[in-house]
Amino acid sequence: MKQILRSLRSPSLLIAVLIIGFTVGAALFANFLAPYSPYFGGDLQTERLLPPSLHFWLGTDDQARDIYSRLLFGTRLTLLITVLSMAISLPLGLAIGVISGYFGGLVDGILMRITDVALGFPKLVFALALAAALGPGVENAIVAIALTNWPPYARLARAEALRLRNSDFVAACRLQGAGPFYIIRHHILPLTLPNVIVRATLDVSSVILTAAALGFLGLGAQAPAAEWGAMIAAGQRYLLDQWWVAAVPGIAICLLSLSFNMLGDVARDNLDPRSGR
Repeated sequence: MKQILRSLRSPSLLIAVLIIGFTVGAALFANFLAPYSPYFGGDLQTERLLPPSLHFWLGTDDQARDIYSRLLFGTRLTLLITVLSMAISLPLGLAIGVISGYFGGLVDGILMRITDVALGFPKLVFALALAAALGPGVENAIVAIALTNWPPYARLARAEALRLRNSDFVAACRLQGAGPFYIIRHHILPLTLPNVIVRATLDVSSVILTAAALGFLGLGAQAPAAEWGAMIAAGQRYLLDQWWVAAVPGIAICLLSLSFNMLGDVARDNLDPRSGR
């Protein structure tokens, strides 16, 4: 309890919660916070590539669109891709790992060989290949990220299940007539979940970066949708003179990724009994 209270007073946790809270709020209330349309610009001759000012807080892009408005709506897409990707990959990896570790034998061999094959490819390269094969679009980007993100969770869940399946309380459950799936659901999963959640919290930043990479390469959200990676790609040609076009979404990606890393560190310190703190 003292460790949890000490972590709650941590400046890094406060900063992370503020950034994440502000990001979620921006995504939820983008319609009310955005002063201009994120999809349509103004006069291309007079409002194109304007620097930050009182009229356009973060400047305008090459289509005379307000970058601040596009940044707010881009937050929605970034969080949508991140949340849905994690919602698919986390249960998938957890289920595969727990079943593999508890049953062992042939089941373990088959599932872990599939996991090893998936782990054999660099995550970003694998996601790019899947997204290219599936085609550009938000839905395909979510599927590509989810299918490359589950193997580490499966490995971690398997290790925990192997440790727990021969425990005395599991043996007692078997003697009382409990079936394997009852034991997995009520005993193995609850004890495995905290470590997997810690790993997932630390992985959120990599999911954000992968989503931005897909958008940067044109494999994520398509124009005129506002997406942070696509905004960087559109602004890279103006990086030397109109630096704000690419720098603003890049800073947003860095801050959000850093905040989830700090949140993951706090979660590890409090949920992982082997952290030693």
